[in-house]
Amino acid sequence: MTQSPHDDQPWQYRGYTLGDSSFATAIIHLYRAEITRANTWRTRLDTTTNWAVGTTGAALTFAFSSPQNPHFVLLLTFILMLVFLNIEARRYRHYTLWHHRVRLIETGFFARTVAPPYHPPADWGTALHDTLTTPVFPISRAEAIGHRYRRNYVWMSTLLIISWLLKLSYHPVPAQSFRELCSRAAIADVIPASWVIAVVAAIYVGLLVLAIVTARSYYRKMPYRRKRFWWPQANPPTQYLAAIITGQGEEVADLLMRELGRGVTALEGTGMYTKSARMVLLCAITQEQRPLLEKLVLAVDPQAFVIIEEATQVHGRGFTQFVPPP
Repeated sequence: MTQSPHDDQPWQYRGYTLGDSSFATAIIHLYRAEITRANTWRTRLDTTTNWAVGTTGAALTFAFSSPQNPHFVLLLTFILMLVFLNIEARRYRHYTLWHHRVRLIETGFFARTVAPPYHPPADWGTALHDTLTTPVFPISRAEAIGHRYRRNYVWMSTLLIISWLLKLSYHPVPAQSFRELCSRAAIADVIPASWVIAVVAAIYVGLLVLAIVTARSYYRKMPYRRKRFWWPQANPPTQYLAAIITGQGEEVADLLMRELGRGVTALEGTGMYTKSARMVLLCAITQEQRPLLEKLVLAVDPQAFVIIEEATQVHGRGFTQFVPPP
């Protein structure tokens, strides 16, 4: 497939041309296909979690149904839960791949069609091309295991460990000392109690350490996910106030109002160094409009002075705040 010299027909292949409308249709169909794939892997994640929940519930019911039932049933369930965790981590890596493509299309194509500058970022096509031609999982297997363990399996593993300790404490009769409790951890006089406790503790602590260590790298690689911390953090502002100092205020203001659809307020000013009259234009814009505003201003007045700063709150037409339904 080679690029056509015609702007309205950007692609040609074996005599067929792909114009602007056909290109948009192709992207929409690609988006629907990627959504379907992401949903398929998301359903598989839920299936694996349901396996772990069902197995844990059945093991707890069996272990505590009779004092004579062995305690190592809970340990076997713990090992089986680790198998489910490994399967779910593999599935989650596939899910992040399709989810990554979906977000690329949403942020680089659809989001840019509803707000200026109405064109995708410069590297959007390259990023989408790379993930389609040479797909690579966005996260490593360790990060996937750590994430799924933080989200779901930490609670099930903790429940199994606590239930195992309770089983050792009360069955077949309540333990009279901590030493007696530990001695009951032996498995059929084949595996000593100290080995069993050491292995269980090592696996549990190791999973906790993995979940903590991989948390930062995981969220850094997945910037479109909302980061969850113990204390709420304010979202970065998406509104900005632009102050433009120019000697061609009328032309710049007309262009901004026409291209950006934003109101402009003009203030009279004087350059203290040159003692010449200047016009100060104030314009509230969104984050997506920043590059287009700079481009428009410099196209009219290359000597203009532009200051853009974050605005905590902007109220007025074009910046309506979201109000939940009653």
